[in-house]
Amino acid sequence: MGATKIDRARVADTALRLLNEVGLEGLTLRAIARELDVKAPALYWHFKDKQALLDEMATEMLRRMAAETAGPAPEDWRRGLADAMNALRSHLLRYRDGAKVYSGTHYTDTSYAEPMERHLRMLVDGGFTPRTAARAWFTAYSYTIGHVIEEQAMGPDPSALPDGADASAPAAPAAYDLGARATRLAGHPLAVAAGEELFTRHEPGFRAGLAAVVEGIAATLHPDGAKRGEGRP
Repeated sequence: MGATKIDRARVADTALRLLNEVGLEGLTLRAIARELDVKAPALYWHFKDKQALLDEMATEMLRRMAAETAGPAPEDWRRGLADAMNALRSHLLRYRDGAKVYSGTHYTDTSYAEPMERHLRMLVDGGFTPRTAARAWFTAYSYTIGHVIEEQAMGPDPSALPDGADASAPAAPAAYDLGARATRLAGHPLAVAAGEELFTRHEPGFRAGLAAVVEGIAATLHPDGAKRGEGRP
């Protein structure tokens, strides 16, 4: 029987599938090699370490997302920016610890260039300068990445799970226990009440926060908003 043939694409695809089973902490080169039925040293021909593999995984995630969202951006920059961030969140949520894998990595090719250029062009055509367009994009992107990291870390929203689903299944951490939190915070009613907003209803919560971010960008980075704000204390 011949040796199993592997390449970078197959290793990254296998790693992304395995990620949903074991999470980022459990994702090791040894586990991936076992899944591919090869010896761990075989992977080092393609990736010098786990970080190099994470870089390729993030790049593959971007390629898949770009293929799904290809096409002209909306003329309304507010809608276009919100649509892009909603698509990013949706894609990251397909993978356990997806936001952690995606953030802080270095892309292994220039797959990011075309979608980045398209979205920045949308913002510039909407009145931003190249500098403020970049800041607007990065601000919304940072909010989205941070939200999904927190969202995935606290586990699924029990109200969003389908009937019969197990919130403590291996594919995700257990949902946040609001009852236990309320007991710990007895005597702090506002902090207790905040739990419902912070730790459940992730979808509407994300959209509300994103709307605030987009309007903040309009007020502080877009020329029209900046002019209206001149002279304020």
